[in-house]
Amino acid sequence: MMHRHLLTTVLTGCLLALPAFAAPGKATPTPSAAQLLAASKAAEWRTPDPRNLLVMQLPDGRVLIELAPDFTPLHAANIRTLVRQHYFDGLAIVRVQDNFVTQWDDPAGDDGGDEAKLRSLGKAHATLPPEFTRPFDAKLPFTRLPDGDMYAPEVGFSEGFPVARNRAAGQEWLVHCYGMVGVGRDNPPDSGNGSALYAVIGQAPRRLDRNLAVAGRVIEGMPLLSGLPRGKGPMGFYATPARRTAIASVRLAADLPVAQRPAVQVLRTDSPTFAALIEAQRNRHDAFYAVPAGRIDLCSIAVPAREENSAASGKP
Repeated sequence: MMHRHLLTTVLTGCLLALPAFAAPGKATPTPSAAQLLAASKAAEWRTPDPRNLLVMQLPDGRVLIELAPDFTPLHAANIRTLVRQHYFDGLAIVRVQDNFVTQWDDPAGDDGGDEAKLRSLGKAHATLPPEFTRPFDAKLPFTRLPDGDMYAPEVGFSEGFPVARNRAAGQEWLVHCYGMVGVGRDNPPDSGNGSALYAVIGQAPRRLDRNLAVAGRVIEGMPLLSGLPRGKGPMGFYATPARRTAIASVRLAADLPVAQRPAVQVLRTDSPTFAALIEAQRNRHDAFYAVPAGRIDLCSIAVPAREENSAASGKP
């Protein structure tokens, strides 16, 4: 399944491989994302590690979330523990705030206080050290965007996730773009543990960067989270339990029988096709765009995903 396709540096070979549509003397029309993805090579796609892939079943379908243990390892491990204890089964989406986030959590924690939630954590940690940033690592693959960013000295993509970096400060961190999954917390920085998670469903709230742990990204099923009725209570919480969406189950793909694991692939963000997608978005030359922007923002780029069986058919 594809979600908003987008994307960094010119891939001349990939672009030249596509047919030229322009009349002589005119700029060659920008290839579409579908054309670029159809021309991609199998090696440019990766299969997420099933140990880092969450499968959340909602009444209307499934949501796939890829964890980011290289950036938030303690939270990823705690979320795995919670999932393996079936902690999320029977919980609910308790908050949908327009143009902001969808949050799932233990309703008893909202209705009955934090003590009820703490009793249900089992072997999981109740608190964790904050993982709002991680030490800068030049060895991690990084596809840098060329146009700058108002929140960080440089931004780009690493291992499929949007990342901001500050070399001078020795830090890098995941960014609150659409579809990113973060860890809810109270005021104390160590109060988040992964038992309350949220997905960004609106314009990127970059003010949250480095103030919350970002644990992963939705790679399938965003309409199931972003299309829910908005909560009428403060901060988008549902005022009545009947408005909540129940979670049937959350499982790690690694714990499912092989035949039942999602057959999903994600485009490598260090691939030539991803670079071509970014450049195509930066400089649109098709008939609709009279003035190409010539720039692109980190959060206007979504990393494509597809069903594995679509590779043979050439469909994105």
